[in-house]
Amino acid sequence: MSKPAKNARPAPSSAAGTRRPAGISDTATLRARARKDIEDGAITDTYSADRKAVIKLLNDALATEYVCVLRYYRHYFMAKGMLADAVKAEFLEHAQQEQAHAGKLAERIVQLGGEPDLNPDTLTARSHAEYKEGTDLRDMVRENLIAERIAIDSYREMINFVGDKDTTTKRILEEILAQEEEHADEFADLLEGWIGE
Repeated sequence: MSKPAKNARPAPSSAAGTRRPAGISDTATLRARARKDIEDGAITDTYSADRKAVIKLLNDALATEYVCVLRYYRHYFMAKGMLADAVKAEFLEHAQQEQAHAGKLAERIVQLGGEPDLNPDTLTARSHAEYKEGTDLRDMVRENLIAERIAIDSYREMINFVGDKDTTTKRILEEILAQEEEHADEFADLLEGWIGE
């Protein structure tokens, strides 16, 4: 059994007389901080990320998601050929999932006190992924795989940037990343098993 260090201070006690773990605020402190700057909504003094930088990253990710939604819908409507029906279903499902990602990102931007940038004039310039129409069904699948790989890398970088300074944003980005990885796997499988041109 180890002995406490001579100069170690005991953790402050709560009203009930039990010791609080280091780094955990007492009730009075929590209540006082909650009343301060209430116009900031969910953002409290304990938020330690660079909020402006996070909002910019999220707006760039939002632009990427909308470009992907538009590309997927174009591919859904333009798909032709023997495999078109099966692949169209993938395009449609992915378009809807990317739209859901965009909704999560926009909601988080607002929670952080920002505004979602949905200006259509700047979406493609801010998007990490490109809007590639594709020349045929196989090319559409290939372009979507490339876009998903771009999204995977950009989400990983954002997750690393945010780290534990904004765990809510990190969790949202991790959920989206997991789905983008699924999309990439599906398109890689489609390309690997492709028959004909």
